[in-house]
Amino acid sequence: MQIPQPTARPSGAAVPSVSTTPVASAPSAAIWQTIAGVDVLIEGAGPHTVLMVHGWPDSLHLWDSTANALQSQYRCVRFTLPGFDRGQGRPSGHSGRTSTGQATSLADMVALIASIANAVSPNAPVTLLLHDWGCIFGYEFANRHPTRVARVVAVDIGDHNSGTYIKSLSATAKLSVFVYQFWLAVAWQVGRYASPSLADRMTRWMAHTIGCRTQPSSIGWAMNYPYAMTWFQTAGGFKLASKVKPIWPMLYIYGKRKPFMFQSPQWLADVAARTHCEVQAFDTGHWVMVQKPAEFNACVSAWLDKTRVLAS
Repeated sequence: MQIPQPTARPSGAAVPSVSTTPVASAPSAAIWQTIAGVDVLIEGAGPHTVLMVHGWPDSLHLWDSTANALQSQYRCVRFTLPGFDRGQGRPSGHSGRTSTGQATSLADMVALIASIANAVSPNAPVTLLLHDWGCIFGYEFANRHPTRVARVVAVDIGDHNSGTYIKSLSATAKLSVFVYQFWLAVAWQVGRYASPSLADRMTRWMAHTIGCRTQPSSIGWAMNYPYAMTWFQTAGGFKLASKVKPIWPMLYIYGKRKPFMFQSPQWLADVAARTHCEVQAFDTGHWVMVQKPAEFNACVSAWLDKTRVLAS
């Protein structure tokens, strides 16, 4: 397996717009930067950068415990996806980008992640820590910019767009996936074009139904655009998304206590068989880092330490 080598930002590439603000109440190493219109929180001062990307219906605070566990050894960088910020940005209340309910296309999301990676680690590749939709956007970034990624830690979303995965699902599982995803896609349409308050209620009801522990007040319909992209091809959809074939050192973590999986057994076996790759299953649902934070953080930290030389 080829190990991506550190490379500088290509000459002539655009330098992302960056502004910096210290966080008065946080550790001295923590700062906020506004990069490409998005608030980015940076904690720790280690030589290697871990870029964290959350999914639905969360924010950068999904990684609070993990960032706290890793920042003594790593530079932890996290942000809230466009459209997912409901007053969860900087402590001052400032937000570089407000939610209008507009969908962010796959290409634009990859460009945003690239801008952040180039701004916070211009001369070395980053390690990605991904969950849920963060996996899908992060995988695409890694495939399109392989020299900017040293390692990947992915949580609970694997070969989501492969025929092997679809075939691995039972008829009941396929129906379950359709019901919750299409409901959220419709909720986005309702919020965008009809009733935002009804759309919020629809979204929070589904989050509660599937066992999400995020505070309801932090959940809103505007976060549902990835589902509208999936089912209605909003903003171009995901038809151009690459198949998930890890070419990087990878730790894949998933929860076993779910009605259906988000990866195929064959893909798990393929990842586990690759050099510098591991698969770890937890007795949790989809939000592993929330349900077993200490065990999750220890697992991630141990693997990062073991593969540290690959990020150098």
